[in-house]
Amino acid sequence: MTKSTEELDLSNPGMKLEDATIADLSRRMIELLGENPNREGLLRTPVRFEKALRFLTSGYSQDASKVLNGATFDVCYDEMVVVKDIEVYSLCEHHLLPFFGKCHVAYIPNKRVVGLSKIPRLVNMFARRFQIQERLTNQIARAIEEEIKPQGVGVILEARHLCMVMRGVEKQNSQTVTSAMLGVFRDNKQTRDEFLSLVGGRPT
Repeated sequence: MTKSTEELDLSNPGMKLEDATIADLSRRMIELLGENPNREGLLRTPVRFEKALRFLTSGYSQDASKVLNGATFDVCYDEMVVVKDIEVYSLCEHHLLPFFGKCHVAYIPNKRVVGLSKIPRLVNMFARRFQIQERLTNQIARAIEEEIKPQGVGVILEARHLCMVMRGVEKQNSQTVTSAMLGVFRDNKQTRDEFLSLVGGRPT
C-alpha cells in the first residue's frame, strides 16, 4: 500500500518511484523548490494539488462518442448552428501552465443535429487534457465531423496563455487565435464569412 503524504520520504533510497502518488511527488517538488511542505499553509497542498490535477485532466477518461451518445436527432434543418463564447480552461503541455479563453463552434447539419449542451461538454472533454491550442481546436472540429457527419464544421478558439503572460516574453495582453474549418466552412467563403460575422470576427 502506498504511504500517506505525511509518511513518505522520497529522499529515502528504499522508496520506489512507482509507489509514490502525485501528492507524494508534489510534496518533494515543494522541497526541491526550497519551501517547507510541513508548514501550515502547505501541509495539505500536495493532496489538494493531486485532486485538482486529476480534475483538470479528467478528459482522458472520456471519449466523444459517449459524450454525444443519445443526443443526436434527425431534423429537417440545413442552416448554420452556432454555439459561441464557450469558456475554455486547459493546461499547456509544454509548461503545465493554464491557458484559457473562449471557443466558438458552428456546423451546418446534414439531416442530424446534436443537443446544444453537448457541444460545451465536448469542448471541456478535450480541454481537460494536456494540450496545445492548435490540436485542441482541431480535435473539437474533427469529433463533431465524425459523430454527426454535418456539411461542415467551424471552430475558433481565442485564448491567453500563462506561459506567455507569467514567464517567457511576459506579454500580458497577448492572445492566440486558432481555427479549424472543415467541409463547406473551408470550401465556401460566404459560409466562412457568415460564421466569422456571427462570432464577432471580420470576414477574410
